[in-house]
Amino acid sequence: MPRTFFLILATLCLTITLAAQAAPPAKGKGDEAPISVESDHMTSLEKSNSVLFTGSVDARQDDVRIRTDKMTVYYAPEGKKGGKAAAPGSGQKKVEKMVCVGNVEVSRADWLGTSREMVYLAKERQVTLIGNAKAWQDQNMVSGEKIIHYIDEERSEVIAGPSKRTNTKLPGEGKTEGDGRVKMVLPQQ
Repeated sequence: MPRTFFLILATLCLTITLAAQAAPPAKGKGDEAPISVESDHMTSLEKSNSVLFTGSVDARQDDVRIRTDKMTVYYAPEGKKGGKAAAPGSGQKKVEKMVCVGNVEVSRADWLGTSREMVYLAKERQVTLIGNAKAWQDQNMVSGEKIIHYIDEERSEVIAGPSKRTNTKLPGEGKTEGDGRVKMVLPQQ
């Protein structure tokens, strides 16, 4: 059974990768477009309905690109495909989320986000950058502990981390990078 699952999964990944490279980009909802993933190593984790990619991971869905050191892709359990029943043993898997760790970089058009970790929710097409999160759009840059980017809505929320300042400091004293504040740079041309 584990070998059969791995063969089905490997065939599915290869088919999706080849289809994404050979076919024109899918039209319609972005979450229905195939996801293509390349990496140095892949491990199927059958018990957790997931696949672990490590080493120079490069994933694409439609016009969204994710690069990281390690990515775990979680699928809906067999028999459940986006709330609809999938035929058991059919090999049809629907990605629910991706969790990335290490040197995360997400891009779409003129938007770029970086962080130490990231969670991507496929159905919502929502990217959450966590840990020294930064995002650029054109020449504008914003940073905080967490950035939530809503891909299809083209909007972001930035959340500051815990403040490192103490009550013994006067306001404006001792501020350092990452002191628990949201920072934004807006260049004036």
